[in-house]
Amino acid sequence: MSITITITGEHLSLETLRPVFRGPVHVALAPGAVENLRRANQVILDAISRGDVVYGVNTGFGKLADRRISPSDLVELQRRSVLSHMVGVGDPLPDDTVRAIMVIKLIGLARGHSGIRVETAEMLVDMINADVLPVIPTQGSVGASGDLAPLAHLAGALMGEGRVRIGGVTYNAVEGLAKVGLAPVELGPKEAVALLNGVQASTAIALRGLFGAEAVFNAGLAAGALTLEATAGRQVVLDDRIQQIRGHAGQIRVAGLLRRLVADSSVLDVEFEGRRLQDPYCLRCQPQVMGAALDLLTFAARTIQQEVNAVSDNPLMFPDDGVILSGGNFHGQPIAYAADIIAMAVCEIGSISERRQAMLMDASMSGLAPFLVGNAGLNSGFIMAQVTSAALVAENRAKATPNSVDSIPTSAGQEDHVSMATHASVRLGPMVRNAGYIIAIELLCAAQGLDLRNGGTPAPANRPTYDLVRSKAEFLEDDRIMAGEMEAVAAEILDGVFIEIVGGRLEADA
Repeated sequence: MSITITITGEHLSLETLRPVFRGPVHVALAPGAVENLRRANQVILDAISRGDVVYGVNTGFGKLADRRISPSDLVELQRRSVLSHMVGVGDPLPDDTVRAIMVIKLIGLARGHSGIRVETAEMLVDMINADVLPVIPTQGSVGASGDLAPLAHLAGALMGEGRVRIGGVTYNAVEGLAKVGLAPVELGPKEAVALLNGVQASTAIALRGLFGAEAVFNAGLAAGALTLEATAGRQVVLDDRIQQIRGHAGQIRVAGLLRRLVADSSVLDVEFEGRRLQDPYCLRCQPQVMGAALDLLTFAARTIQQEVNAVSDNPLMFPDDGVILSGGNFHGQPIAYAADIIAMAVCEIGSISERRQAMLMDASMSGLAPFLVGNAGLNSGFIMAQVTSAALVAENRAKATPNSVDSIPTSAGQEDHVSMATHASVRLGPMVRNAGYIIAIELLCAAQGLDLRNGGTPAPANRPTYDLVRSKAEFLEDDRIMAGEMEAVAAEILDGVFIEIVGGRLEADA
């Protein structure tokens, strides 16, 4: 049964939006949200009746804002402005992301400061509920006056322009709407700019990346805990007293999660000749590195949650005061920063995982068989799996370069500082997938290492991790093709299985 999200015009949490990325949802406008829409639209109608000059209502756009539009052309202005902005190129955004863009756009409109009619908002509701998803190209936004090109392809679909997807099948927009009993809308004054302006596209893309980062973060902790056992590492580094005197919330929380995972280990409390007094940093500094990543992801979650609930088009209606104010809420800098922060965290989650794999490979460091396999030489074991990890880490390091510090002027210099929020957000998907593969490889290595260490008896809280890996891949006795096993474990990671196993869910409201 589809989940219903009630849009009230008030604050919604990121948790509310998780189902949007899982599949079709239903949305409903609460009475208060409908009233918000009516009041804001009345401000526009009153301004037009007075003959006020309002940007995007009876003026041109961008550098053409000083061009007055005659009253007889106001509706045509809306149509042409949408068509002129439908310039996106490249691969279409994934269906789940488009669905999220639509829901987040509706959340902002329902705040009652954008001026669209109730009927137009209800058209968006109907499309979401029928899972009619506009085809939105990935490229073409600099994240300045909002995500103009992506959102134009959304607005165009409401008008019967462009293409839509229904159940994985692509139709022209008129045909697709008709298939579910809908007819295109004719946009009224201010409605085009209300739909085109805003950072809902980059916000939705960043949110998808954030949820993916949460999944790989938890998997990274699970892998690190299993590697700690496989290499007989020192769990003293997880002692809460160490974390408390530094004081970082993420570090304290990560150490606690790791302590729970390795509690009552049959390996870690056993001393033996040759056991290291101090582990390499990839083991010893897990609370510090992964805790810092958690702090970054938490900050990004708060920023994105704020943006999900924001009004970011222009100009803005203030019904209580009966005024229209023009500002710059459409600028995507907050999302650009958040996306860059997520990228840095994802990069380092993968980087420290790869270093633990390298340690597992090295018999002098791990105390295990070379490359985690018997009859080394005839067998290569996991040597090439770690090479794959190294390649993916290198790719993520290149992708982690900040986008938010870039800017290129557009619109004849009117829009002279842009955020690149969409670029920053789009690269998160490939980065998360790469990190998923990296951690999947560590999990395979760690399970193999634990089998070699003590016959595969993990700590009780590590048992679900070990069993999941072994359900996808048997012990490596002799060399075999491992690519499919890596894919299978990565799929579980990216599906968020380890969020429940580890318990490191992001807390945006904390």
